[in-house]
Amino acid sequence: MNCSRPTKIAQILPIFNSFIYPSRGVEKIGFLNLWARSRKGFSAVSVKKMAWSLDNPDGNVETKKATVSPAAEDYGQEAIEAIRAGKVIAVPTDTLYGFACDACSAEAVNRIYEIKGRKHTSPLAICVGDVHDIKHYAVTDHLPNGLLDCLLPGPVTLVLRRGESSILEKSLNPGLESIGVRVPDCNFIRVIARGSRSALALTSANLSGQPSSIDIKDFENLWEHCAYVYDGGILPAGRAGSTVVDLTNLGKYKILRPGSAKEETVAILERHSLLEDGTGD
Repeated sequence: MNCSRPTKIAQILPIFNSFIYPSRGVEKIGFLNLWARSRKGFSAVSVKKMAWSLDNPDGNVETKKATVSPAAEDYGQEAIEAIRAGKVIAVPTDTLYGFACDACSAEAVNRIYEIKGRKHTSPLAICVGDVHDIKHYAVTDHLPNGLLDCLLPGPVTLVLRRGESSILEKSLNPGLESIGVRVPDCNFIRVIARGSRSALALTSANLSGQPSSIDIKDFENLWEHCAYVYDGGILPAGRAGSTVVDLTNLGKYKILRPGSAKEETVAILERHSLLEDGTGD
């Protein structure tokens, strides 16, 4: 399974059908296992702790280790246990590599900010395993019937109101009444989200302000801060990231970041009779 597979959007608009999608569930990520066994020099059998040296302030050399494993079925439970233990992991999505942790663990969320060198005023998005999970964390009853299932899973981040019924911890993005929600079209991270029984805080795996990562080597300098790094190969979607769309207002949409799927996203939104914010009724 390649984590950059065609989205629901592509299924609706064949012209954009340029990816291949996986089936649901960790037990069905067969292609990932095939990839892990066949990739030259990197197999599920030969995966070991990769080490490198760093200079200590006193001039001595200390060896730091990070566990790098294929983003494959055999490692799903390991990742889930790390999330439940409040750890930060690095995972592939259908767009970029990201840092993920339990969105309801203030300590883990703070750790992500520290790793990225990111200001706490910059909000984090969340990732859930399935479209029907979104209603537990954000308000969706104002959206046209079927819209979410057409947009997701896919390379889209939906900004929605949290509402009073959201089970998200108040410590996540304090002071904000909205939350960005993702359901990536990548089975591995969705399996982790399902198994953790919580939303995952998700952000790109890079230092704040630096280019996004499409290969684990792009953020090799940050491996040591993660409990595990999961390798899904080089992601072909490019560095644009997900398309971010604000759906907080009834009957309206606003593209906040074009990302990698703007045209497909807008086509679906307008097919469901939503108007671009500022265009009038």
